[in-house]
Amino acid sequence: MRRRGADFRRPVRRKFPNVVWLALCGFVILLFVLVLRRANQRPTSRSVYTKRSPRHERFMEGLNITDEMLSPDSVTRQLNDQISLAKGFLVIAKESNNLQFAWELSAQIRNSQILLSNAALRRTPLTISESETAVRDMALLLFQAQQLHYDSATMIMRLKAKIQGLEEQMSSINEKSAKYGQIAAEEVPKSLYCLGVRLTGEWFRNAYLQKKLKETRQTALKLKDNNLYHFCVFSDNILATSVVVNSTSLNSKNPEEIVFHLVTDEVNYAAMKAWFTMNTFGGVTVDVQKIEDFSWLNASYVPVLKQLQDSETQSYYFSGSGGDNRTPIKFRNPKYLSMLNHLRFYIPEVFPALKKVVFLDDDVVVQKDLSPLFSLNLNGNVNGAVETCMETFHRYHKYLNYSHPLIREHFDPDACGWAFGMNVFDLVEWRRRNVTGIYHYWQEKNVDRTLWKLGTLPPGLLTFYGLTEPLNPSWHVLGLGYTNIDPHLIEKGAVLHFNGNSKPWLKIGMEKYKPLWDKYVDYSHPLMQHCNVH
Repeated sequence: MRRRGADFRRPVRRKFPNVVWLALCGFVILLFVLVLRRANQRPTSRSVYTKRSPRHERFMEGLNITDEMLSPDSVTRQLNDQISLAKGFLVIAKESNNLQFAWELSAQIRNSQILLSNAALRRTPLTISESETAVRDMALLLFQAQQLHYDSATMIMRLKAKIQGLEEQMSSINEKSAKYGQIAAEEVPKSLYCLGVRLTGEWFRNAYLQKKLKETRQTALKLKDNNLYHFCVFSDNILATSVVVNSTSLNSKNPEEIVFHLVTDEVNYAAMKAWFTMNTFGGVTVDVQKIEDFSWLNASYVPVLKQLQDSETQSYYFSGSGGDNRTPIKFRNPKYLSMLNHLRFYIPEVFPALKKVVFLDDDVVVQKDLSPLFSLNLNGNVNGAVETCMETFHRYHKYLNYSHPLIREHFDPDACGWAFGMNVFDLVEWRRRNVTGIYHYWQEKNVDRTLWKLGTLPPGLLTFYGLTEPLNPSWHVLGLGYTNIDPHLIEKGAVLHFNGNSKPWLKIGMEKYKPLWDKYVDYSHPLMQHCNVH
């Protein structure tokens, strides 16, 4: 039978021996002493705890707050959950123009946040009694929101609709921006139009200029001298071409050994001759031709001219009514079908006596002496160019349609792209390999625009595939007309290319790069001042 302590033992009638009584009394006394000792140890440990540092105490209270937030029965956690849900309903209420309900939600969110803030400041958890009103009022508002169909499914659907609307709005803005940017890039500034008109008038009015040009014809032998440095530019922009010639001359060690071959159109021919006759450019030889004088450049020989006679092509490029009735604005730029733009594929025929030329676009600035380009070994290739595949989107698959079997069978999609704008052409190798015939082949295959959409670079990539020698990137730095360039690259660059819509002679040009171009423009020239070119 289990025995109890003496104080709790029921009285019995039978008597026990004295030894037993003594043993029981001793056990009770020992138990009482142990209980007293434990009671004395508890306050001691509590006093030790209260003597801990304030930092440690705050740390322990922080743990208590964390426990409070993690507890499923926590009032603090319940209030935080309500606030999060109420904020979502608040957005939808505002979108639904339910401003009264949105105001009520905002007020209740503030009240709940004040409660939580006060509890955090006093470092004690919220009690049910002090938060009961806030929880109840918020719950009532959330219930009303559900009655207004502000539930999760509705929230998701509304947010998706809002996102779709914003995406459509963004797409529309981007399309308008591209359209207006393209228009701004294509326009001829009033000042440049004035300069062209004034120069044309000066050419026909000033007999001295024509006489001076005839006198310079005595240097015509230079135009065929392969011991000199020959550059070609095809452009209808007088000022831009002038910057190319001037910057090349000023940075050349021997400008008198430089020959520039300029080709323009009938409209700008007289103005171009006048400008380069009245300015010397440090002794550089400049020859101006017009594209209309090339009788061999006709529709029976040139696929681009043949395509221009096609009504569907004209509609696609000039009226924007392609097969999908939505031709992208950048595809509708007539310059992509301009023969001045495609003349780069006929350089050996334009200059039959030359063996090597450097081709420059009219939107470049030359910063270094380019004569070393003529001694570069192209290793049997036709085209020397700077590759642009440091970024993945400048590989062949970016420019060509690899769903077409002709493209897929003949060209590696990961082949490295390169840039027009500064190219060294070995015309001897060009003629031997009939590169112009290769260009004609691909241009005729693309009559329906299924191989590529626009421009001269895609057909250039096809034409010079396997015939391009990579040059050191410092020879040709691109991107000054549309993006930010590392200043060290600009400083080291021999040719800076303002490719993109933000040309330096336009108001939309990138301001921080304009000085690189402006320093080669003589703004003090009387004609420049008269036309307010600045």
